Amino acid sequence: MDLILWRHAEAIDLDLVGDDMLRSLTSKGEKQAARMAAWLDRQLPDGARIWASPATRTEQTAMALQRKYKTHSSLAPLSNVDDLLRLVQWPNAKGCVVVVGHQPTLGQTISRLLGLNESECAVKKGALWWLRHRERDGVGQTVVVTVQSPEVL
Repeated sequence: MDLILWRHAEAIDLDLVGDDMLRSLTSKGEKQAARMAAWLDRQLPDGARIWASPATRTEQTAMALQRKYKTHSSLAPLSNVDDLLRLVQWPNAKGCVVVVGHQPTLGQTISRLLGLNESECAVKKGALWWLRHRERDGVGQTVVVTVQSPEVL
């Protein structure tokens, strides 16, 4: 199974809208999302499933990919790792799943799956981590396929 954890691109400040769920992308964020989506679209298999947080900024980031996606409340800001992993059926699902979400949940998920000592891994706005679960000699492993940031694409 492949799991791609994509943090939403840069969004406007909370004090401009007052509701975290309504924060939209800045013009820089729109460019970040478009750049990452163009790269990701070339890499993703046709059958990839795409999930996004119901927050405006994550939906806008997911829309840049121009593929069908679904939203789920278990990916909202401050959601937890267990809910995310249950939603994507890690590590037993087949194929590739993309999650467009938030910090710290994405970083906490990466840390858990890679067995890192830190409670969370930093994920830049607009960046993604592509993880793969595989079996080697009867033991499950999580490997990093790639880490991409829109600034270097």
